[in-house]
Amino acid sequence: MKKYEITFIVRPDLEENAVAAVAETMKNILTTNNSKVVEEKALGQKEMAYEMKKYKNGIYYFFVVEASNADAINEFDRLATLNEDILRHLVIRVEA
Repeated sequence: MKKYEITFIVRPDLEENAVAAVAETMKNILTTNNSKVVEEKALGQKEMAYEMKKYKNGIYYFFVVEASNADAINEFDRLATLNEDILRHLVIRVEA
């Protein structure tokens, strides 16, 4: 199993339940594509180093994922890019 760390930033102007729904949707994308979310952290709202899409703050989420192949990660990457509620995302493969 390969291990990945995923960080994504959600728009700060969403309501709390909408932010949780975005995070749950992204988690479901991973789990329905045969991967396992080992760790999940809501890091809260933080000020970003520079403005993204006219936002100076963002709500950060962090997942540690185990996947047997890259299909789940590729699908997450594709849908995170299309999701307008996600300002930015980063996927890193962790060497064991």
